Amino acid sequence: MPVSNHQSYRRVLITRMKFIGDIVLTTPIIHSARLALPGAYIAYLGERHAVALLERNPYLDETIPFDFSKPAITEQTRVGWLLRRRRFDLVIDLFGNPRSALLTRLTGASTRIGLDRKGRGALYTIRVVDDGKRRNAIEFHERFLEAAGLPAIWHSTEIFLSDEERRSAREFLFRTLFPEGGSSPLVVLHAGATWPAKRWLPERFARLAGLLHRELGARVLLTEGPHDGDVVEEVLRSADTPLRRAGVLPLRTLAAILTECSALISNDAGPMHIAAAVGTPTVGIFGPGEEEIWFPYRVERGYRALRRDVPCHPCHLDFCNRKGRPIWSA
Repeated sequence: MPVSNHQSYRRVLITRMKFIGDIVLTTPIIHSARLALPGAYIAYLGERHAVALLERNPYLDETIPFDFSKPAITEQTRVGWLLRRRRFDLVIDLFGNPRSALLTRLTGASTRIGLDRKGRGALYTIRVVDDGKRRNAIEFHERFLEAAGLPAIWHSTEIFLSDEERRSAREFLFRTLFPEGGSSPLVVLHAGATWPAKRWLPERFARLAGLLHRELGARVLLTEGPHDGDVVEEVLRSADTPLRRAGVLPLRTLAAILTECSALISNDAGPMHIAAAVGTPTVGIFGPGEEEIWFPYRVERGYRALRRDVPCHPCHLDFCNRKGRPIWSA
């Protein structure tokens, strides 16, 4: 992997095109880039809903949303022209799929860093080779900074919220969802996940909610993504204790709500990373995923990953190929 020693980058683009948690996991790279290049213009390109989490980030000058709901040729052309006009001299592509590699090339930047993958690796001027060493997601991203000759100085994820966002979250929680008040712990359960193989069984979440209520006197709130409605309904049907449902929330609203909660217990999904980034104690429930890679958070700071040890782990499957329910979720 060639390493650039060039320290005079003036216009920098960082991109991780998709997935909420993956974008949150790149926030240490943003912070490190700013510390290394205090006078540079730094922008970030990613899926429009997910990059909203990067608003108010003091280390970014601009977020560039990519709208995947629009026809690919239309949106890719629009964003390609926009990137070209920005005249970036350094692009760090942390995603490395065909679209992000092409957009990186379209910037015309003199230094373009991305993964050394067959075919599209030729679109980068510096290629990062996967050397097979075990690294967590943050450490893996740091290799791209090193390829640019920039030090990895910051290692923690972060999301920045305004006082108004926090105030609105408190009003929603304690005037709308829990108007009866009380000082008991408020625990959030997130039973959804992008891929079915990552979902712990809904009845297990319902049983957990009952335990939290009976043993700790906790108030329990269910959160959900746009496609998690059926899963949440199953949790509610199986529950033997009162639960409140937040509904589908904008990601920044969810982040602000999590700052007011005692803990989040979640599948391996975006809210798990959002909670850790705002400092909420977090338990991540893992199935096919590798927690040593995708849960780079420290126990002593209130974060813990749980996984049942089964012989098929890790499988990297989005849908479990076993008959019946996934063995890890039993």
